[in-house]
Amino acid sequence: MPLTDAKLRAAKPEAKPYKLTDAHGLHCVVTSAGGKLWRYKFRFAGKEKLLSLGDYPRISLVEARTLHRAAMAQLDQGIDPSVEKQVRKKAQAEAEAAEALTFEKVAREWFENRKHEWTPKYAVQVIGRLEADLFHHIGALGIAKIEPPVMLAALKKAEARGVLETTRRLKQYASSIFRFAIASGYCLYDPAAPLSGALKAPPQPNHHKAIPRSEVGGLMRKIATYDGEPETRIALHLALLTVVRTNELRRARWDEFEYLDDVEKALWRVPAERMKMREAHLVPLSVQAIAALRELKPMTHHTGRLFPGKGPDGVMSNNTMLFALYRLGYRGRTTTHGFRRLFSTEANEHGFNEDWIERQLAHDERNAVRAAYNAAQYLAQRRQMMAWWGQRLEELAAAE
Repeated sequence: MPLTDAKLRAAKPEAKPYKLTDAHGLHCVVTSAGGKLWRYKFRFAGKEKLLSLGDYPRISLVEARTLHRAAMAQLDQGIDPSVEKQVRKKAQAEAEAAEALTFEKVAREWFENRKHEWTPKYAVQVIGRLEADLFHHIGALGIAKIEPPVMLAALKKAEARGVLETTRRLKQYASSIFRFAIASGYCLYDPAAPLSGALKAPPQPNHHKAIPRSEVGGLMRKIATYDGEPETRIALHLALLTVVRTNELRRARWDEFEYLDDVEKALWRVPAERMKMREAHLVPLSVQAIAALRELKPMTHHTGRLFPGKGPDGVMSNNTMLFALYRLGYRGRTTTHGFRRLFSTEANEHGFNEDWIERQLAHDERNAVRAAYNAAQYLAQRRQMMAWWGQRLEELAAAE
């Protein structure tokens, strides 16, 4: 006789579990503790199996029969309902786990994984930007569910405030976070990657200006005839030839230079503590750079520093090269940082590999290919590139 709600309600626990049978294998087990558990006994591939359908009264008699019919329908289709239930449970667990992997949670994991590469000041800046602009808008979203329109809307919030450089940085951080998430198996693609054309480009800061190629020869000739301190003239020349940052050059020490008598091996090892990203950097030296160093060496070698000065840090002032460029007529037109942009533009236009160029510039923003830093990476190729750059500058200086 089929079960009824009255019979189910009236069932009392006994010393041992017992079954209340409905039909076609559906039954309710009354446990010795008083629980009432729906079960469906069936055979699949010649084996007897048992499927749990929940507990009464949470699952009513009507609901249990509905679940029972669905399981029998699966059997009719050659599907094992117990295996199908396991598949559904696994899929649900995975979906819940993915939902728990929010953008903010993954971003903070990325930050902890990367912050040792940065100065403390820059690390605070990175997490501060994320907290102020991205976590508020997409932090609670599952990282695998974020689509480009959602990512764009979050970035547009920052753009609307007029902070275009911050918006550019936020997009870079987001892409780096998504690449980390892809590698970690948290999501499948980077929704920030296709957004470049949808955001306003920040204006290029004046202090990063680079003169056009047509004026490089004139700059080289003016540096060569600079009538100020010879050390300053050589510093400007080396800034062009090595394309390092000003602080990296003005604090250089003679014991960082190797093989100055061998153009095939000549190298400048910039120590990690003087680099923006706190990672050692290798600068292959061209024939022209070696010649400049040989000219400078008798002037300052005895001090241990290339460019000694009277300031508190014992080296050339941060403004010395900048003011020299002013004297040469380049105020507001270029700086030593502009030399780095000039090199990047020229090297890219002449077909050098972007990864070689970025490694030589020791840029702090790296894509997934560049993420694992290695100071000697592409060294042979970079040596070839820097030899070309020295020759290129020499040819431009000789041209009228």
